[in-house]
Amino acid sequence: MIFNKSIQNDFVKDIERHVQNNGGTYIDAILGMCEKFDIEPEACARFLTKPIIEKVAVEGININLLDKKESKLPI
Repeated sequence: MIFNKSIQNDFVKDIERHVQNNGGTYIDAILGMCEKFDIEPEACARFLTKPIIEKVAVEGININLLDKKESKLPI
């Protein structure tokens, strides 16, 4: 599937709509949209917006898929 700006916007809106209407996580919504559009998650990753990526990162940290980025002052 070839993404243009219009399809990218629809894809992101569908992800947001899915999370709002059905609950669940952004990770699940993205995987569901990838299955619906028959594309690999790796291929759609570059078309996600920064807010979606940040939300996925927070979910990943919460379920221990990603390391927490702790900011510590040097003592």
